[in-house]
Amino acid sequence: MPDSTRPQSPPPPDTLPDGIPKDALPRVALWTAAAHAAECHRDAPYVLDPWAADFLHMAGFDGGPPGDGPLQRLLPDWAVVRTRFFDEHLVDAARSGCRQVVLLGAGLDTRAFRLGWPMGVQVFEVEDPAVLAVKEHVLGWSPPTCERRSVVGVDPTTGSWGDKLVAAGFDPRRPTAWLAETLLYHLQPRVVEAVVATMTELSAPGSTFGAECVNAGSVSSPFVAPFLDALSATGIAWHWQLAEPERWWAERGWVARPADLFTLPYVVQRLSPYLPLLTEAAATCVFLTTGTLRD
Repeated sequence: MPDSTRPQSPPPPDTLPDGIPKDALPRVALWTAAAHAAECHRDAPYVLDPWAADFLHMAGFDGGPPGDGPLQRLLPDWAVVRTRFFDEHLVDAARSGCRQVVLLGAGLDTRAFRLGWPMGVQVFEVEDPAVLAVKEHVLGWSPPTCERRSVVGVDPTTGSWGDKLVAAGFDPRRPTAWLAETLLYHLQPRVVEAVVATMTELSAPGSTFGAECVNAGSVSSPFVAPFLDALSATGIAWHWQLAEPERWWAERGWVARPADLFTLPYVVQRLSPYLPLLTEAAATCVFLTTGTLRD
């Protein structure tokens, strides 16, 4: 992991920018920020995100996912494992030639500031303008660790995001590493189809993607179903689910590979306390999926 520390800068802001309501920040993004903030206090953190606590402080947020079941207890550690997994995927992709990185539904992601990018990388963050305004309020004094960071103020679920990405300097002729970390499964399937179609259309040979995908075969399990019930009471749902991620992505032009997570030492180490809770359905309730554009 990079030795990321917050650069010297003015104290973080205490409130959201003028005109930005507290509910402008997605709760899923705040839950991830809370997991990152807690991780910073570990002796050997898997993710070092020194801005996460600032986002929480500015938003006045000290909560977490709804309910108190076993999945909720695991989620903060899972968020850290997921972040670490996609951190490594993106840096590896950049080192292999994808010098454009696009974060779809970037939320409060700070990868442009905390990862050890190779030379020449440009990171594009596609997100609702209100969320980006909050990020700039916190990150404005911090230099990115990539060569260039570009924010694209558009909701990535709208049909216009591809045009605005190109207008921001994105080059569809160059290989790209795409990341939709937690975006897709909150969307209706028809919207996912549109997002992925645009992503594919803008991808040059050698492009890669990363996405967390919900396993349709596990959502009714006793481990997952109570969490989804609690989640629905907040207006959040997992709308998009896959039974066969390799097949779904292949039909859309990608060679996909769900990770075998328990072959990764850091996953085993962090999630081992939860092993008594992890039935087969629970252990595979989501797929951390990566892939490459098919030749």
